[in-house]
Amino acid sequence: MTTTDTPVRLLRLLSLLQTPRDWPGSEIAERLHVSRRTVRRDIDRLRDLGYPVQATMGADGGYRLVAGKAMPPLLLDDEEAVAIAVGLRAGAGHAVEGIEEASVRALAKLEQVLPSRLRHQVSSLQAATIPLTSGDGATIDPRTLTAIAGAATGQERLRFAYRAGDGSASKRLVEPYRLVSTGRRWYLVAYDLEREAWRTFRVDRVSEPFPTAARFTPRALPSGGAAEFIRHSLSGFKTGYRVVATFEAPAEFVAARLPASLGTPEAIDADNCRLETMATDSREWLAVRLALVDCEFKVYEPQDLVDCLADLGGRISRAVTPTADPSDPV
Repeated sequence: MTTTDTPVRLLRLLSLLQTPRDWPGSEIAERLHVSRRTVRRDIDRLRDLGYPVQATMGADGGYRLVAGKAMPPLLLDDEEAVAIAVGLRAGAGHAVEGIEEASVRALAKLEQVLPSRLRHQVSSLQAATIPLTSGDGATIDPRTLTAIAGAATGQERLRFAYRAGDGSASKRLVEPYRLVSTGRRWYLVAYDLEREAWRTFRVDRVSEPFPTAARFTPRALPSGGAAEFIRHSLSGFKTGYRVVATFEAPAEFVAARLPASLGTPEAIDADNCRLETMATDSREWLAVRLALVDCEFKVYEPQDLVDCLADLGGRISRAVTPTADPSDPV
């Protein structure tokens, strides 16, 4: 193998090292058809590129790829690439709280480089499976998310069809700014070129997204970040109500179990916290979400949310009270 083969040889070496085992230098040299001295030089090149290759002691010596301080590029075989793409589509398309935005970014990068044969496998597997979801959030086609994410990242104008809340349909040409997940829904923050104004779009109402290949220079949002813009936009569509509650648990514990749209609770002390926020969801949904925090809590405002919790608690109590089975003979 000549010097011009070095990049190819390094990729083959990296592919070997990403198999979790110790690789003796002699075995690597045999597989790559090079000398052990060349193997040592190639190992040094990988280290210079940021790959943490650890040498093992012994008569023959060996090498292993270990965890480092930063995430280096990975080489995936066909099956691994398909498995990761399917998993990312599931995480992105069904709004799994906490990982949805990262899933979309990673999926957009992966699908950009997937060969067409693997992209077909991913789509076929996705189409043949049915997810079991909780039903309190909209399911999104991951291809729509990745098309929007790719256009936003590449600063490329985007066309799509949009269905408004009243059912009216329209065609939009926008400069996509950011995708934002509230945990239950995905929203696109974009500058609408025909209306000459910033807009928010529910992604589950977007169809036929088409990147136009026309580049643009990103505009500055009127104020704040994309998440704050979404909160402000949503508050303009719904009448919000003030919620005040306390929880007998640390603020970090409660924050991890509440939707991000409700804001962040403030610590009272190490074991208690207080939530004061504006909500726009139904009282029934919010009552269930507060109960799912899995700790003792008390709601002070609004009174109709307190009443809703009381009704919910009564129904749950009656559901577990032993009574005669209606199917039993009298």
